[in-house]
This record gives sequence, structure tokens and C-alpha cells, in this order.
Amino acid sequence: MQRYFVEESFNELSEITIMGENARHISKVMRMDIGEEVVVVHDHTAYICEIISIGQEVVVKQTGKTIPSPEMPIKVDIACGLPKGDKFELIAQKGTELGMHALIPFSAERSIVKWDEKKSEKKIERLQKIAQEAAEQSHRTHIPKIGLPLSFNKLLALLPSYDAVFVADEEDAKKENRTRFADKLKKVYDNESKSILLIFGPEGGISRNEAKSLIEAGAQIMSLGPRILRAETAPLYALAAISYEFE
Repeated sequence: MQRYFVEESFNELSEITIMGENARHISKVMRMDIGEEVVVVHDHTAYICEIISIGQEVVVKQTGKTIPSPEMPIKVDIACGLPKGDKFELIAQKGTELGMHALIPFSAERSIVKWDEKKSEKKIERLQKIAQEAAEQSHRTHIPKIGLPLSFNKLLALLPSYDAVFVADEEDAKKENRTRFADKLKKVYDNESKSILLIFGPEGGISRNEAKSLIEAGAQIMSLGPRILRAETAPLYALAAISYEFE
């Protein structure tokens, strides 16, 4: 069944009016009719609903059935140094499919790209739309929030709000006795942590100064194996590893 996220609440009759792009998609693209069912996601719950009226606006009513949430048992936020090109779009899309809770861009020492403040909001709107479409496709009940780019100092200030923070460091990956990410995830599981922040650099990785500051602020180094991964690959690799460990 097609899935639509809505912000409005159901009324006392367990009905809701779907408007705008979602309504056009139901009537014009999917060509659905009265009596057909769709999934409406509101407040992280997926309701199976029946269409009772269709036109420029679509009215649906709960059938009394819901779909179990596929969300990870732990919230995983991804912080990425601004990469080049459309790599951030790939991270937003595939990260959403893999269970990411939020995506935090930050300006890293080795970031070549500098986002124009005037254009940042439009870029975030596009990334947010990509995340929503990916959430619908992967049948999630949560759309990851894409934040505005932060300075490195503001990123550091976020660290105390997480139960565990890991930073990907390619220098650690080069060592013969690397820190195994799987071992650290087991400790997270044992400690019953509820939130994780994963930090990745842009092309060229995290600088030595940044790594030092992050460790001093409480972050742990993680190695994602002996191979050096691209800026857009590393977050997806880590999310897959976390899914394997927790799900």
C-alpha cells in the first residue's frame, strides 16, 4: 500500500483530509478511488485507512488496523563534513533507507565545499524531500530531519546529548591493531544506550585537530575495516553494521 506522511491529526471520527502534493499523488498519479486503502503515518504510527472521498482533497478514515513500526531500537544520527557534489543527497536517501534518525551537516577543516547561507535553506528543503520520499519507499514511520550546516564548535556542543558518540578515523583503519566497531557496538548494546551520534569527515577525512577535540569531548574512535571508504560510503557502512547488531 502507498504510504503518506501527514502532520495534521485525525478528527473525532478517525478521519483526516489529505491535501496538496499527497492528494494529487493519490488521485492523479496512483489513480486511486473510493474504498481503496492507503497507509497514513502520523506521529510515528502507520494507520491503514480507507479512502471515503476523493478530489482536489482526499478524505480517509482509519480502518482500526495499524502496521508495526520498522524503526531501529536505537536512534542513530549521522554528522557529515560537507562533501562535494551530490554526495549529500545519496547519504540522505540511502541513510533514510538504512534507518538513520537525523542527518547533521557540519563545516569540517577539510571541507572544500562551503554552502552559501542564502542557498542553504533551499538545499535543506531538497534534502528533506529526498528523505521523505525514501522514508515512504522504505515504509518507515519517521522522516529523518536534515539540519542546517553547523560549525565544528557547534557540533562539539551536541556531543553530551548522546549516549554514545563515534568518529570515523581513517588513520585508525590503517593500524594493524585497529579498534573494532563491532566490539564497541556490543558495549553500546550492553549499556542499553538509546542514542548514537556517528561523525564522518568530508573527502580527506577528519583532521588531526578535529579528532583530538572530538576525543577530548567524549567521542570514541571507530574503524570501519582495513579499507578506506569514500565520504558517502562510510555512513552507510556504519548504519548497516548497527542494523546487523541491533536488529
